[in-house]
Amino acid sequence: MTSIGFIGTGNMGGPMARNLLKSGFKLHAFDVVASSLKAIVDAGAEAAGSAVEAAATADIVITMLPAGKHVASVYLGDEGIIAATRPGTLLIDCSTIDVKTARDVARSAQNNGKTMLDAPVSGGTAGAEAGTLTFMVGGPAEGFEKSTPILEKMGRTVVHTGAAGTGQAAKICNNMILGISMIAVGEAFVLAEKLGLDAQKLFDVSSKSSGQCWSLTSYCPVPGPVPTSPANRDYKPGFAADLMLKDLSLSQEAAMQAGVDTALGYQATLLYEAFAKAGEGGTDFSGIIKMIRARQR
Repeated sequence: MTSIGFIGTGNMGGPMARNLLKSGFKLHAFDVVASSLKAIVDAGAEAAGSAVEAAATADIVITMLPAGKHVASVYLGDEGIIAATRPGTLLIDCSTIDVKTARDVARSAQNNGKTMLDAPVSGGTAGAEAGTLTFMVGGPAEGFEKSTPILEKMGRTVVHTGAAGTGQAAKICNNMILGISMIAVGEAFVLAEKLGLDAQKLFDVSSKSSGQCWSLTSYCPVPGPVPTSPANRDYKPGFAADLMLKDLSLSQEAAMQAGVDTALGYQATLLYEAFAKAGEGGTDFSGIIKMIRARQR
């Protein structure tokens, strides 16, 4: 049986790990938050006393961590996962982090005879629970092939995006599109309100016309047209505005390093930053329509 070390069993990692347990995999798990670790142990995982302990004897290591600095601290150095794991261990980082750190960690793994994949996800906590996540996987083809049977237990779509770092690139580019499009949809619905156009009528037109996009048809930011959208439950996340701001900030960091002008991405970052600073960071990102509406005369 494939042994998996799973590090980071919080809001996203916990449901992902539970889906692996349901599929019959043996998990050795660790999280710095005691309650998160207890929840996955109660579901059938074995508890580890540290990230290194969880990874040391595993065939595959999966991490789901908050930021690049956490990934670097867990993987790198004489006391890190790369040094502690056996030759041939497959390392999969599902965190959403900056491209540079992803590539630095992958290079270190390669230099130590291990394969590293950056495999951030899209789909939020609902997708993690349902096992319908999308994985964007950067790294060597042979590592991707080995990872696919594991990732398919946690997601519906698994895409090999190319070399190390391209999984992170795909994630931040996708979410830059998402952040920009949600603002556009929110502005359109607020304008419709001011012009006396019913929200359902705008949805009926735009969902079948050139304005169609995921932010409209799957996650409509006004109550009614899409019953499953967070707008119908007072913008309870979902995908929190703080997380959207994180991804937009990563997109702007990458754009600066690559010398690419992303004017709309930059403006979207500023708007989500203002939304979060107004105390709405825990609100679903579609709730930015509330700030758009409040700014109208």
